[in-house]
Amino acid sequence: MTLWDSELPFYPRPLQAANFSAPLLVVIVVFLVLVTSFLFILPGIRGYSCWFWLVRILLSLFIGAEIVAVHFSTEWSVGRIITNTSYKAFSAARVRARVGLHVGLEGVNITLTGIPVQQLNETINYNEQFSWRLGENYAEEYGEALERGLPDPVLYLAEKFTPSSPCGLYLQYRLAGHYATATLWVAFCLWLLSNALLSMPVPLYGGLALLSTGAFALFSVFAFASVSSAPLCPLRLGSALLTTHYGAAFWLTLATGILCLFLGGAVVSLHYAQPSALRTFLDQSGKNREDQAKGRSLLIVNSPLHEQFEDPNLEIITKL
Repeated sequence: MTLWDSELPFYPRPLQAANFSAPLLVVIVVFLVLVTSFLFILPGIRGYSCWFWLVRILLSLFIGAEIVAVHFSTEWSVGRIITNTSYKAFSAARVRARVGLHVGLEGVNITLTGIPVQQLNETINYNEQFSWRLGENYAEEYGEALERGLPDPVLYLAEKFTPSSPCGLYLQYRLAGHYATATLWVAFCLWLLSNALLSMPVPLYGGLALLSTGAFALFSVFAFASVSSAPLCPLRLGSALLTTHYGAAFWLTLATGILCLFLGGAVVSLHYAQPSALRTFLDQSGKNREDQAKGRSLLIVNSPLHEQFEDPNLEIITKL
């Protein structure tokens, strides 16, 4: 390894920014396909029923998509600063850059973007992911980053999350991510159950399942907030101090949990206060929904006597 411009050649190949999260992209595409498919069949629903079905389906798909998508998001806890910092090891050169720290349920994402991007005859644009999900070894990924010779700001922040770091960030955020992931998958299963129950004549149990969905979504938020609320060691880059705050995924999950509680509470309340109105709303396409809302149904029995008297209009109608 020889010197080049008085610096060691730590970068044998140009490093490009990481691509968009593939699992997150798959989740978004799948739910967009479901929404598009429903919009294609929506014109086949006559009358005002199409608007009721539109609201129901879109709300349900939004809740399901959000619960799954936030698993793969790194926007649970975020922090960004602009600072002048060292760039390479064994070099006094400094760069002006935007440093971002994005913590998710399955790992941490660190970004480094130069201002401007072209500095020191290099393209400063890094997006590095370090994972602690089950089956992954964070320490090994950090060791590989050292071998690749990533810039100092990236290595500095990644080192703070290693298991051996005295900061303890690894244990805090790893536990927070595991607990939040577990409760979110339970919320997803309950969301599937609530859709099945609300499609059957048991709206009370569907509302209770929706309430449970919201409760577990809020449990994931509280788990992440409580475990990651311990005092953190300072993250100083150059003369700037990097601080983190809750990101979009955290607040979106909180809003989804509150929405599920509101919708589930409305269904349960209407079941006891206005059961007829609830059944009418949940079965807008029913042919005899007015009779069903009153707790009655029509039983039509054709009499065999009409064959003898040749009277096709003779039939017995009984209200149950």
